[in-house]
Amino acid sequence: MSYRSLFACLAVVCSFAASLSADDRPNVVLVMADDQGWGDVGYNGHPAIKTPQLDKAAAEGIRFDRFYAAAPVCSPTRCSVLTGRNPNRSAVYAWGWPIRPQEITLAEQLQAAGYATAHFGKWHLGSVRKDSPVNPGQNGFDHWVSAPNFYDNDPILCNQGEAVQYEGESSDVTGALAIDWIRKQAKTDKPFFAVVWFGSPHSPHIADKADRELYQDQPAKFQDYYGEVTGIDRAYGKIRSTLKELGVSDNTILWYCSDNGADKAKGSAGPFREKKGSIYEGGLLVPGILEWPAKFPQPETTAIRATTCDIMPTILAAAGLSPDKDRPLDGVNLLPLLQEKAKMRPQTIAFWQTANNGISTPSDSLMRTLLTKQKAGGDLGADEVSLHAADLPDPAISVETFPGHASLTDGDWKLHRIEGKKGAVRFELYDLSSDPYEKQNVLKQYPDVAKKLEQLLKDWQTSVVNSLNGADY
Repeated sequence: MSYRSLFACLAVVCSFAASLSADDRPNVVLVMADDQGWGDVGYNGHPAIKTPQLDKAAAEGIRFDRFYAAAPVCSPTRCSVLTGRNPNRSAVYAWGWPIRPQEITLAEQLQAAGYATAHFGKWHLGSVRKDSPVNPGQNGFDHWVSAPNFYDNDPILCNQGEAVQYEGESSDVTGALAIDWIRKQAKTDKPFFAVVWFGSPHSPHIADKADRELYQDQPAKFQDYYGEVTGIDRAYGKIRSTLKELGVSDNTILWYCSDNGADKAKGSAGPFREKKGSIYEGGLLVPGILEWPAKFPQPETTAIRATTCDIMPTILAAAGLSPDKDRPLDGVNLLPLLQEKAKMRPQTIAFWQTANNGISTPSDSLMRTLLTKQKAGGDLGADEVSLHAADLPDPAISVETFPGHASLTDGDWKLHRIEGKKGAVRFELYDLSSDPYEKQNVLKQYPDVAKKLEQLLKDWQTSVVNSLNGADY
């Protein structure tokens, strides 16, 4: 974090931290799956996948029926959770791109306000090595046991910069690490913030034997995928039950989601159009469950459209804090909507899938190399991409030189701006209230609506590009 960012963060904390006492401030546990689609849970009607713990949470907490990842692939969505901003603002264009050190993360703000903070599991926002300027420790996490990307069973994870080989089913390992830390924090007088990002059910799909055997009646090609989802469900359930056992669940915000829409080959987007990699509904909609019994004691199913960008401003508000007003956010505080103090989302939701390629970050290979080097008494530095994560575009980028597929949702209207490789642009308009699956383009029937949304999208894209070029720092 830059000095300018640090001072802004401290100013926010000093202004608002006094509004809630430490005893009143909620603990926060954010849990995220990797490539789990909207339809990959029992409560959304999957005919085979067993998710009893998620089903129970959805029945007892706030179930979002329209919860969106901020991007149709992993790293960008993870950036949005920590910043409340569209990931293109900080140059996290696609998988493997590192978060900019200049960003003020949710963890940094909670840490400065006196929270204990920790990250467990998949990071995918840059190198997790000791000297990396973008590892979890440099982004506000006191404690971290993290991987550079997705990982499978018996993973090698980076524990505060040290490569450690763990044994067990990947989600069980991740959940157990988080639970051990939560148990320790529950004995203190500090509120805690834990981010638990599972590495499943991302391909190559290698389920624990017992989990796979639950699906012997299903086609062989799906058994490992379904088994990995059940492994996540079990690990999530253990975190949930531990919070209750420790007597801290009432004032803990437990928020579950996935990082993008369904795996293209084996996942389910339910009835929605397309899957991972697309900004049609199926590539963005994911399971979303929020529990905070102290504030929301009754179960609720909501059709409010919410995104992973909303997580940061909502958590800050719950903790009596406020984000830096000098930086444009793409997320909103959801509490007034959930408490029915507001009836309409105060701003639009927009997405932008640019033409930038992802960056390969094979976690097992990277961590195995680091483990071997450290066992021999040496160490390895961060990769060049992570070391240059703070660099700004040169020359500056414009909307015209940044092609891709963008969309904007205002209420129930959704406009797509689709730019081809040769620069040709076409638009599509959908009324999600009557056509949630985006089958009927009504652009010609509602030209005035399309014109209004086109201007809103253009203004938003201009704002994003300004941020990308460094205007916020």
